[in-house]
Amino acid sequence: MHVEKKQLSETKVQLNIESDPDTLTKIKKEVLEELNRTQVKLQGFRKGKAPLALVEKQLDPSVLQSEFLDKVIGKINMDALIETKTRPVEHPHVTIKKFVPFTTLEIEATVESIGDVTLPDYKKMKLARSTVKITDSDVQDVVESLRIRAATRKEVKRVAAINDEVLIDFEGTDAKTKEPIQGADGKAYPLILGSNAFIPGFEDNVIGMKAGEEKSFVITFPKDYGVAELQNKKVNFKTTAATVSEMVKPEITDAFAATVGPFKTVDDLKADVKKQLGVERQQQAERAYENELIDKIAEESQVALPKTLVDEEIERIISEERQNAVYRGQTWNEYLDGQGVKEDVYQELKRPIAEKRVKASLMLSAVAEKENIDVTKDELEIRLQLLKGQYTDKAMQDELNKPENRREIVSRLVTEKTVNKLKEYASN
Repeated sequence: MHVEKKQLSETKVQLNIESDPDTLTKIKKEVLEELNRTQVKLQGFRKGKAPLALVEKQLDPSVLQSEFLDKVIGKINMDALIETKTRPVEHPHVTIKKFVPFTTLEIEATVESIGDVTLPDYKKMKLARSTVKITDSDVQDVVESLRIRAATRKEVKRVAAINDEVLIDFEGTDAKTKEPIQGADGKAYPLILGSNAFIPGFEDNVIGMKAGEEKSFVITFPKDYGVAELQNKKVNFKTTAATVSEMVKPEITDAFAATVGPFKTVDDLKADVKKQLGVERQQQAERAYENELIDKIAEESQVALPKTLVDEEIERIISEERQNAVYRGQTWNEYLDGQGVKEDVYQELKRPIAEKRVKASLMLSAVAEKENIDVTKDELEIRLQLLKGQYTDKAMQDELNKPENRREIVSRLVTEKTVNKLKEYASN
């Protein structure tokens, strides 16, 4: 086989491939044997046992050539990609330039691919870890939440005050258009005054309400609110207080600690809370550290980003956001309307995020290759067993054995080992 590689752009290559006669002869024989087993039946011969010369005479030439071309083009394409070290991100677009049945084949294959990744001197890139601290106030906040869970509620006739629980119904509408706001309503919601569970200003308006009272007020959502379409939006809340209950929280005593868990004293409870908070925040800090380190190295790496990979990443991002919209009770069109954009514009808004993710992924792959990072059979089997232990459903366990899922697990393990290697360099 003869291959000439032409770089059409940073991410697109053209391969001019001329197959050798031996490969064509071999592939033709394999195709005839397959057709002999599946399509041809000659009198006097058992199925699949007829001489190939007779089989060829029985076949429609167009069928034979079609099957032959499918198989041989797939093989020489793959061989050419390997020989030229081309890493495709899509199926090659093939044009047959010359074909003399079973003796000569020349094709032109155009494919988008991953180019060279220029890495910084990542072994010398250092990044300090932040210190995780658990304060007495942090511990007290958790203990206080445990007291609230254990509190008894007693309905009262007076107006609602701080630390009371008010069962409310509320409906949010756009203060300007009067249209309902998706996700800004609720029924029989138990609001604890002073918890700051709602947006700033909401609880202030509920303080002083009595059971059965209805009240309307306008709140401006914060500019950094988690749902983009509600940022800085003025919303009118029609609110009804169903009940007002005084909350009687238990005293923080050894007896209270014993009701929460296997603790003999309050000190035991607080020590456990501090330990659990430490583990949780350490995990959060480690994830933040990894992300910061990956971003730092990726930012200093150079690689042309294949559009196909970026577009696929945009689709993943959009898919996640579609699911989140469903969880909030919105249709996708309602969500886009809230953002004030059409879908094609919204997709382009996600392109910078997608490009950042793709660049980080390509950087990690390049580091893994440079560091000769791979996954052993034992490492894969250990991870598979751990994953299978999380599922009692046999069907889910069987899914893990499928080749495509095993490849995905291997890919994750390679990424984990690569990130650990980068952290090792950054910390020393």
